[in-house]
This record gives sequence, C-alpha cells and structure tokens, in this order.
Amino acid sequence: MPKRCGEKDLNAFITLADPAALDAAASAAARRLRDGAPMPLIGVPVAAKDLMQVAGFPQTNGSGGPAPAPATSDALVVARLREAGALVVGTTNLHELAYGITSENPHHGWVANPRRAGYTPGGSSGGSAAAVAAGIVRIAIGTDTAGSIRLPASCCGVAGFKPSFDAIPRDGAQTLGASLDHIGPIAASVADAALMYSVMAGQPARTASRAPLAGLRVGVPNNYFFDPLADDVARAVRAVLARMRDDGAMLVPIDLPGVERSAALQFVTLCSEATELHWQRLVERPETLGADVRVRLEVGQFLPATWYVRAQRGRAALAAMFAAAMREIDVLVTPTLRIEPPRSGAGSARIAGRDIPLHTAVTALTMPFNLTGMPALTLPCGRGDNDLPIGVQIAGRRGDDWRVLDVGARLEDLLEKTH
Repeated sequence: MPKRCGEKDLNAFITLADPAALDAAASAAARRLRDGAPMPLIGVPVAAKDLMQVAGFPQTNGSGGPAPAPATSDALVVARLREAGALVVGTTNLHELAYGITSENPHHGWVANPRRAGYTPGGSSGGSAAAVAAGIVRIAIGTDTAGSIRLPASCCGVAGFKPSFDAIPRDGAQTLGASLDHIGPIAASVADAALMYSVMAGQPARTASRAPLAGLRVGVPNNYFFDPLADDVARAVRAVLARMRDDGAMLVPIDLPGVERSAALQFVTLCSEATELHWQRLVERPETLGADVRVRLEVGQFLPATWYVRAQRGRAALAAMFAAAMREIDVLVTPTLRIEPPRSGAGSARIAGRDIPLHTAVTALTMPFNLTGMPALTLPCGRGDNDLPIGVQIAGRRGDDWRVLDVGARLEDLLEKTH
C-alpha cells in the first residue's frame, strides 16, 4: 500500500490560529447566529492561503526576509467567510509568491501530498489543497494564475474552482499577474466549493443543483487537450465522458484553433507582470527570494514591451476563439493535468515516450482559462497507475460560473455511484 502522509508531515500551514482566539471567534459567531444573522458556514474551519491579509496573522506570501507584523484587517474574501460564520484556523504554505507549481518552498519547507509520500501536492496553493485532502479543514482559499487552484486540487484529489475573472474580488490579496490572478475555493466536494464560492463572491448563500445532464452539450476538444496524455489519465477522462453521455449529455467534438499558443502567451504576460510588480525587491533584496522564483523574476527583465503588447493581442484572439466555440456547446470537458501527480523534486515528466519540462506538462491544460478569464472546475475522477488522484476539468463561458458548478456537482454524484 502507498505510504500516506500524516498531518504532522504535511507542512501545510505557515501559521496556526491561537486556540483562545478561535474559541472567541466561535463564541462571537454563535451570538450572531442567536441574533438572527445568516450564518451558512457557522463553525466551519477554513484555511487561508498565506498570500492574503488575515487579521492577526503575518502575511508572508510564502517568501523570505524579516517576519512581517500581523495583519490588522482581513482581505475581503476572508472577511466574507468570517461574516458567514467560518473559523480561520491558519494560513497555508504555498510556492513562494505563488510563482510556481510544486509548493517546494525554500523558506517554509516543502508541502507534502497527503495521498502519497514523495509526490508533489501541486502548487502554488499546495498547502490549501493538502489541508483539505487530509481532512484538517473542509474548505480553503486558493489563488490561481496559471492553474494554482486546480493543479493542487487535482494532485490531492479534491475539488478546486477558478471562477470567472474578478467574480471574487482580490482586495487584500498579493498580486502576481494582475491580469491573470483569480481567487477561489478548494474544498472536499463540489457542493462545498459551490457554497464557499457564493459566500466569497458576495452572493446569497447557495449550493449547486445536481440536476441531470439531459440535453447538456459537452464539448470534447479534438486538439491540444488530449494529446499528449498519459494512458491512465486518458482512460479516466474517457470514462467520465461516458458517464456524462449515459446521463443524457450530448458529446460534441470541437476544434479549438490557436489554443496551442497559450503557453507562449502565458509566459510573456506573467513574466512581464510579475517582474514589474516585484522589481524593487528583486533589485534591493534578491537574497530574500528563493532561487527558482528569483530566476523567473530576472528573466522578466529581458522581455521587450513589444512582446507584452503582442501577447495581449494574442489573448484577445484566444478569448474570441473560445467565445465562438462555446456558442456551440454548454461546457468544455478536459483532463486537468496530462499526468498523475509527479514525484517531488522532479524536473520533467515522461508522456507518450517524450520527456516534457514539468511546468509545461503540469500547467498546459489549465492556463488557457486564466488567459481568457473563463470559469474552470476540477474534481477527482479516479486513480492512476500509481494510485494517485486524477482530475477532470469542466470549463464554461465567462460569467457562466454556476453552470460549471452545477455540472460538476452532478458529475460528482455520478462518479460516486461508480466507485
């Protein structure tokens, strides 16, 4: 049997709440509930990625240097969750500055995957996903610039939702790529993710509908998303599509011309935006940065402004292509990763007989939806050859967040019946 990681081995948290402060928060929430305040998350423990302000906690952004003073106020999403009765039990570990996909943090330690020791939990929201997968919390806050909610959720076998761009406000959260960043929930189930999303977005509390998929038009890409793909991932996702068809969905093959340019568009956009944002620190305090993040920020110094402008034109064309394709379908279904979670410390992945750089292998299927701002959800759909989680991704039109969540909740029910 694979060796699982215990809670003490996860390194999922950077700072934990003081028990007395938690007791006081729980008592205050109970009083508000007695006074008639709506409290859809009363007493629910939640973890917040250490990339945002949480009153009473230092905001480290997963980085080095002098320890910051505790924040005096909450990021807006944290405040909304507390208002709904949730209890913030700690701030979670992450890939430094959210600029990476492994959560191998040189300052706060590597996050472990609770499903199997020695394998990556994904990143950058690795601590949030690990805390949910280990059962420490039911829900956690993540951020997603190229897949940093969906990748760790998939690697850890839980649900992760990247909403439409700015559907959840980013006030009080550290920026990485201003035009790519999203905040969203990581949760033990799609139902929990949907409830958390409604609260974080400032909507009336609700959860997903789980209605049958009869008549739903499910787009299945002919290009890019299924090639190359590890055999175990291909089998799992094809089985998902069969379950959806059996529930009444119509599978629609669809071409997505130009989507293969996503990696280049993402690279130029994120490198430029992240380096501009962290320029002063890179110049004045480079020793406080981990080697991998420092190199990425240094690379951004050498990208011409003309490249950035052209990348934004390319993004507009990509968004227009997806908008046209989505007129023919209701949701798009793809794998979340091309592979099972890789081993910790790996630099590449082997897919269909080819060695592919790890970052490319892991982010290729998630980043198009950051570039376009479309909502995308991952949920577990089985286990691979190494008994590690495999995720399936559901994407929708920009602004169609609840359709994506509704379809995901129904699919979650269908998959549970087959396991």
